[in-house]
Amino acid sequence: MPRAPSPALHLPATPPPGPPLVRAAIDFAAPAHEVARRLIGVTLLVDGVGGRIVETEAYDQSDPASHTFGGPTARNAAMFGPPGCAYVYRSYGLHWCINTVCREAGHGAGVLLRALEPTHGIGTMQARRGLEDVHLLCAGPGRLAQALGIDASFNGRPLHLPPFALLEPDAAGAPGHHPVGVVAGPRIGISKAVDVPWRFGLRGSRYLSRAFAAPAGAGGHGRR
Repeated sequence: MPRAPSPALHLPATPPPGPPLVRAAIDFAAPAHEVARRLIGVTLLVDGVGGRIVETEAYDQSDPASHTFGGPTARNAAMFGPPGCAYVYRSYGLHWCINTVCREAGHGAGVLLRALEPTHGIGTMQARRGLEDVHLLCAGPGRLAQALGIDASFNGRPLHLPPFALLEPDAAGAPGHHPVGVVAGPRIGISKAVDVPWRFGLRGSRYLSRAFAAPAGAGGHGRR
């Protein structure tokens, strides 16, 4: 009598076919606004699940909108840590958000990851979010963290080590590679330093949390 087939195993998400993956070389000791721009187009994976970073915001200790403006606290301690680590906090007591720590240890700067274009483990993200629409899976910092399974346990962990991986877009430097187009504008969802143009996005992306204002006489960029 033939044996019944074994139950399907749940395998970890794997990258789709394509060029060899190239780890991103990012100088997290640089100013936060430079890192925020550099991260656009880079792929972020957490245990093999994630996608292309399409929206970021930069914050610095000298910035009134930053969590570190008033100095170190128990909540923001990781943001004063070494560059290249994660700073994870809960927004309004509801949603986890993830930042990359920048500048030297003790400075207090970082980059908020606001939106991803899902590319790896989309089914896993849909299950975590209870949502099918790929354009909304990671369109906002709280949605992004939930889709990637990020919580307080990731706070302070280095982004260059598992479960994290940062990968260059399309094997940067390969023949036929084109530079990533970046747009910039004021940050959103804050009440201080509202005119500082430290929000960055992938030009033309449909996965942004909010579209960037279009230049006079031009069409808008991103999802509305």
